Amino acid sequence: MDCDKCDREAVMHAAYSGSHLCDAHFAETVERRVRSRIRDDNLLPRSATPDDPETWVIGLSGGKDSVVLTHILDETFAEDPRIEMIALTIHEGIEGYRDESVAACEELAADLDLRHEIVSYAEEFGVRMDDVVEDDPENMAACAYCGVFRRDLLSRYAEEFGADKLLTGHNLDDEAQTALMNFFEGDVAQMAKHYDASLGPFGDGPDARTEGDDFVPRAKPLRDVPEKEVALYAHLADLPAHITECPHASEAYRGEIGDLLLGLEENHPGARHSIMAGYEELAAMAAERYGDSGERETKECEECGATTTRDRCRKCSLLDALA
Repeated sequence: MDCDKCDREAVMHAAYSGSHLCDAHFAETVERRVRSRIRDDNLLPRSATPDDPETWVIGLSGGKDSVVLTHILDETFAEDPRIEMIALTIHEGIEGYRDESVAACEELAADLDLRHEIVSYAEEFGVRMDDVVEDDPENMAACAYCGVFRRDLLSRYAEEFGADKLLTGHNLDDEAQTALMNFFEGDVAQMAKHYDASLGPFGDGPDARTEGDDFVPRAKPLRDVPEKEVALYAHLADLPAHITECPHASEAYRGEIGDLLLGLEENHPGARHSIMAGYEELAAMAAERYGDSGERETKECEECGATTTRDRCRKCSLLDALA
């Protein structure tokens, strides 16, 4: 099959759009969607100047998503004096697996001449995920512990580095899965939090985020691109991505939702895009309601000072259980 835009051989077919694209035109569409999302979400404010630039911290794990995001951001903004980018890698302490992905991060950062910082659970919390999984004092999935610790370090170091925004490599499948999970759980408050934390546009418009200044705001420029297209882009661009599942991965419910989504997409191409379009509209209304009502009041953790809705944040509670 030939590419729709030239006479070269197509490398992919997007059923949701009907497009057949060669490697060059496929890469162009991925990059265009990322840049369009950056514009639509107002990630780069008009106030940013070479004298007063924006600082973006990129969560770089070494997996395909974060590697592709970092590559496209570098292609777009490396020569833009209004943006300073810092790659931040978290070493969880998973023997073999994380060492290889950190090596991929170091290779990419060196290739791009990008400032790269690495922090570890061992140094910051005195724990390693391999040991956490073995002890498991709360009888939880490994991802439940890891997610709490990872979010804490990403937020804390983004703030320490003076970040204006924290960018992560969540793709369309990731976000559609989260949307369905919130729907099925009937968690309207979580929809509002999701919108304020990472979906709503920046600025003062009617759909802008309502969240205050409690943490560095997140952005997900890759969230319009399906997971398989991210993987294909990484392959075609020969990026140093570590494409191996974490040995402790155990998010069974999210896996079920992922399988459901894949089935829907196969039978109804475009289902993921439709889910996100409706979800974002509903989440914006939920954010407006919860933001105005003050029901999501936050405070400082009495132990570490992190923003939380409890007296002690979840991270501190888990670390006490592991002690």
